[in-house]
Amino acid sequence: MPEFRGTTICAVKKDGKTAIAGDGQVTMGESVVFKNSAVKVRRIYGGKVVLGFAGSVSDAFSLSEHFEGMLNKFSGNLMRSAVELAELWRSDKMVRRLEAMMIVADKDQLLMISGNGEVIEPDGGVCAIGSGGNYALAAGRALIQETDYPAEEIAYKALKIASEICVFTNDHITVETV
Repeated sequence: MPEFRGTTICAVKKDGKTAIAGDGQVTMGESVVFKNSAVKVRRIYGGKVVLGFAGSVSDAFSLSEHFEGMLNKFSGNLMRSAVELAELWRSDKMVRRLEAMMIVADKDQLLMISGNGEVIEPDGGVCAIGSGGNYALAAGRALIQETDYPAEEIAYKALKIASEICVFTNDHITVETV
C-alpha cells in the first residue's frame, strides 16, 4: 500500500509573534494528489502551542500525540517536551521508525524537531520543513529581511511561493499564530 506523504510547513517568529503555516496537500505515492484540504497545522495544549508537521501522515499524527503528551507531562514547557520527545524518538523502537518532522512554537520559543530526534532553534526567526521546505525557507528569509510584513503574512506568502514551485505543495494554506 502506498504511503501518504507531502506537505510544506513554514514558521516565522517576528515582533513577539510566531506564525506557522502549512499547505493542504496529501500525496499518495509519488504521483497522486489524494487530498487538497488537509490541515497540518494545529493548536494544542489549550491553544498555547502551535504545531505543524510534515512527512508520513500517520507518523506525523503519532508524533504530535506523543508531543502533546510530553507537554502535559512537563506542564507546557516547550523545550523540555521537545527534548524528551527527541530522546523517545531515538530510544524507542516503534517511535524511531516514524518518518515525520515537526515545528512547534509557544509565545516564547520556536523549535524544529527533526526526523533524527534533534531539537533545533532556528536562526533568524524562520524555519521550514517538508517537500517544499527549502523554497518556503528562502522566501521566508527574503521576506523577513526585506519587508515590514508581520509574521503571519510572511509565513503565508512563503507557503504561497513554495506552492508555485513544489509539486507536492498546494495553496490551500492554514496559518496559526501564537
